[in-house]
Amino acid sequence: MADATAHSPTAARLPEAGIRDLFTTDARWQAWMDVEAALAKAQAAIGMIPAEAAPVIAAKADVALFDRDRVNEGFRRTGHTIVPLVWELARLCGEPAGGYVHWGATTENIVRTGDTLQLKKAHAIFLGLIDDTLAAMADLAERSADMVMAGRTHGQHAVPITFGLKVAGWIDALMRSRERLVESEKRVFVGMLGGAAGSLASFGKDGLVLQAKMSEILGLTPMTVPSRAVVDYQAEYVAHLGLLASVTSMIGRESYQLMRTEYGEASEPVPPGTVGSSTMPQKRNPILAQDIIGYAAQVRSCVPLALEAAQIEHEADKTNSVMMRDAMNRAAIGTGDILVRLREMVRGMTLDPERMRENLKLGGGLIMAEALMLDLAKHIGRQEAHDVIYDAAEAAISGGSQFDAALAADPRVTKHMNSAQIAAMLDPAEYTGLSGEVARQAVKRVRCG
Repeated sequence: MADATAHSPTAARLPEAGIRDLFTTDARWQAWMDVEAALAKAQAAIGMIPAEAAPVIAAKADVALFDRDRVNEGFRRTGHTIVPLVWELARLCGEPAGGYVHWGATTENIVRTGDTLQLKKAHAIFLGLIDDTLAAMADLAERSADMVMAGRTHGQHAVPITFGLKVAGWIDALMRSRERLVESEKRVFVGMLGGAAGSLASFGKDGLVLQAKMSEILGLTPMTVPSRAVVDYQAEYVAHLGLLASVTSMIGRESYQLMRTEYGEASEPVPPGTVGSSTMPQKRNPILAQDIIGYAAQVRSCVPLALEAAQIEHEADKTNSVMMRDAMNRAAIGTGDILVRLREMVRGMTLDPERMRENLKLGGGLIMAEALMLDLAKHIGRQEAHDVIYDAAEAAISGGSQFDAALAADPRVTKHMNSAQIAAMLDPAEYTGLSGEVARQAVKRVRCG
């Protein structure tokens, strides 16, 4: 997923979210070194290593200072995730400070905590993108709160609604996704320093104090039980990203449908010069919506992998660690790609209220059948009214007559409604219920926080 999206033509025209930069090799190495520096500072603060060693380690924990040839040779020789980086940091520190690098820690303590730092940075970007999108949705809902269109169920006309009501549903779902992400912060963004098997034996009696201090320095919450086998919190975050992907895909699919030639009610922005086809010059394709749908499917595919990775044997299993890291990285990168596109799609969405009105007329007034039934039910009861309107609708659908004509020809209707009343009841704008109010409430929720 990463390679395909990084070099897509669409991506070249979009502002960068900055997510990919967090998951490059150099960025991950630097995050690990940031943990090494925090570990040294915390150990010095509680007297576990000499106080003078920590500033030296922190100053040299910069991958820009590392001899890359030496580091790469170390990786080729050891095949280890972090040992060559630790060696290089120790070499740069010299003695005696170099002798206290990585004191008592195991690889997964550093790597997982560093990866969590990167995920936390991505999380902040996600929230910013969601907030931008919600603001754009609020603007869209406000201007379309009373814009009448056909409500559709099972792909068919149901009853009239407004476009603003549709957008209110998007807002509601996206706000819940945001709430899930924020609510999970206290569980997900934790520092883990349990040593080789979670017992903290290598740190002595002050192990938990050390973990708390290191986490404080890094802006994380110390893990309650710092076990390498406990990864449900990581799986939880991937699952939340999967839910977010489902919400964004729903919006993308709706936008894709509404942009169809046969609908033509809404369109994502198509900048001047965009080419939809090498052979069909007229093409204006829903590129952003298609990308959102495609990338969302890939993010959701990471959820089963994360859940599988949570099945760890004993106190550690590298197989599962690799699986979880892959699931988190792919889900995070994909989420960034989705949210950038969703923001741009909503910000630039154009609406065609005239086309919406024309589409409302396709059923010849049939979309108002429920309104007519309920009004007639005041006189003859709901079930009989349903049967009467059903008969008129069937006559219209079969081509025997127009819906309004079938109604006007039925004495069961005309006994209680005259032709003017029937005509008034066939106006979709008079039967949008609380669509506008719900849309404006959604706008208020976004803007009032």
